[in-house]
Amino acid sequence: MLLCADVMTTAVVTGANRGIGLELCRHLRARGDEVIGICRRGSPDLEGLGARVVSGVDVADAGAVDELARTIDVKRIDVLVHNAGVLTRETLEDLDLDRIRRQLEVNALAPLHLTAALLPKLERGSKIAMVTSRMGSIADNTSGSRYGYRMSKAALNMAAKSLSVDLRARGIAVTVLHPGFVQTGMTAGQGDTDPRTAAARLLDRIDALTLETSGTFWHANGEVLPW
Repeated sequence: MLLCADVMTTAVVTGANRGIGLELCRHLRARGDEVIGICRRGSPDLEGLGARVVSGVDVADAGAVDELARTIDVKRIDVLVHNAGVLTRETLEDLDLDRIRRQLEVNALAPLHLTAALLPKLERGSKIAMVTSRMGSIADNTSGSRYGYRMSKAALNMAAKSLSVDLRARGIAVTVLHPGFVQTGMTAGQGDTDPRTAAARLLDRIDALTLETSGTFWHANGEVLPW
C-alpha cells in the first residue's frame, strides 16, 4: 500500500528488503529521510525501519513498473537508487540464455524503465544512482566468464551514461556505483565488506554527486573506475 508524504527529502530504493538495499534504507531513515522501499517481498527488518514499503513489485515486469509510477503518491523524489539485481554464473559450457535474458531484464532494462516511468517525480537537484559492479567494466575484465552478469552490468553502465547526458539540462545528476565485494546473499556470504559499511560508503558517493560529476563510475570507496 502506498501512502502520501510531503517531506523535504525522499529516497526511493529498489531491492530494499535485504542486503545492501536494506542497509541503504536503514542509513537513510537514521538521518531522517523519508524512504520508499520497493521490493518483490517485504521483510520484517525493512518494515521495522519506518520506511514506506511497496512490496509485490518485480522491477522486470513492465506492467508492475508502470502501475507503481501511476500509484506512488509522492510529489518529488530526491534520490532514486536502483539496487535490485540478480546474479547467475554462466560459462561457455553452461550458456543458459534464459538466465542471461533475466539478468539483462532485471539489471539493465528495469532501471532504465523505472527511471523513465518516475521521471515526472524527478526535478532539478534530484539524483539517480545505479548500483552496478566493476564486473560491468570492459577495461577491468581480465577473468572472463559470468556472461549474463557482465553483459547486464555493462548495459546498465551505458544506460546510466546516456541518462546523465539526457538529464543534465533538467538538473538531474546520475552515477553508477560499485559497492565492493559485499557479504550478501548474492555472493553467498563471501566478500570483504559487510552490507552496512558498503551502504554507508555508497551514500557518501551519492551525497557528493553533483552535475559536475554526473556520468561517472565510482567505487564506493571513492575510487574512479574505468568503463
